[in-house]
Amino acid sequence: MIVSAAQVVTPARILAPGWLHLRGERIVEVGEGAPPRASDVDLGDVTVSPGFIDLHVHGGGGASFDSGKADAAEVVADTHLRHGTTSMAASLVTDTPARMAAALRELAPLVDDGRLAGIHLEGPWLSPQRSGAHQPGSLADPEPGAIESLLAAGDGAVRMVTLAPELPGGVDAVRRLEAAGVVVAVGHTDATYAETRAALDAGARLGTHLFNAMRPLHHRDPGPVGALLDAPVDVELIADGVHLHPAVLRTVFAAKPGRCILVTDAMAAAGAPDGDYRLGPMAIEVREGVARLASEGGTGAIAGSTLTMDAAVRFAVRTAGLPLLDVVHAASTAPAAAWGLADVGALEAGRRADLVVLDDALEVVRVMRAGAWVRR
Repeated sequence: MIVSAAQVVTPARILAPGWLHLRGERIVEVGEGAPPRASDVDLGDVTVSPGFIDLHVHGGGGASFDSGKADAAEVVADTHLRHGTTSMAASLVTDTPARMAAALRELAPLVDDGRLAGIHLEGPWLSPQRSGAHQPGSLADPEPGAIESLLAAGDGAVRMVTLAPELPGGVDAVRRLEAAGVVVAVGHTDATYAETRAALDAGARLGTHLFNAMRPLHHRDPGPVGALLDAPVDVELIADGVHLHPAVLRTVFAAKPGRCILVTDAMAAAGAPDGDYRLGPMAIEVREGVARLASEGGTGAIAGSTLTMDAAVRFAVRTAGLPLLDVVHAASTAPAAAWGLADVGALEAGRRADLVVLDDALEVVRVMRAGAWVRR
């Protein structure tokens, strides 16, 4: 099948016009100008992007991965798929060890069958001073036995762990997790610059939602933000206008070309109305699209987002003014590289045919996953 469009976003540049030759689930060839034969599907005046990849998402469509239920996970995945996310992590917040292990056992088969790209443990090894929307009473130090227990419950499905490296045993935990093939992300941390660099030297290679839930940057005390900006590692950014100012997005994209990863950190209210929700064991209030810990006056800590990846792309391009090529890289190619997902993340020969079709306003028109159009 030949699919043509006014613009096709490849890793190196935007082809205008461009075309893709698809065979079954795969991309066979990508080219610029007129296709080698008449198009089977001429999409017209649109932009074709690789499918988005979200490495940090807790829920959507009113459902949550933290419930530990496979049917709820399907709702979350389908909700974000309609918004262009063709590969996604199931992120779990801090809970009791028993409940986290139960959720891992329930979700692992969805990783095995390819519905999910992997599981991300955002906790329980986080700083009590930077816990955000995580239950303080369930936070713990990263003891070897606890690490092995949760990895065993995931049976190979755990792909990433967010960890505060200043905790007792934190740097040793980084080494242990990296040796097990798990990506370690520094986050929810009160670490110093030196403590963060020690974790990066031990193998940590990503920063969880940069700036949020971590010691702030100071010119005499750069902390984890300074260390993550200073090192050749990737950083997550939540482009929703709530977590980060547009100027911060522009600054980080300029400071770390090719190393920025857009994530949603979405909770159950993504793609769903305002209301009262749960994020793991925590009560959440969503008002005017902003999720916060339930509190009198609605002034609780930010508790994830109601973002979808297409909205993140629109905000980064149309509000922050970032180049479309760079933003698509951050929403697809960079996260695929961070997790070693060689099969997805770019429109090039040999990769899976995951496409997002965007109109002039960067609204999603159509989505293809593994060579099949998704009903929206």
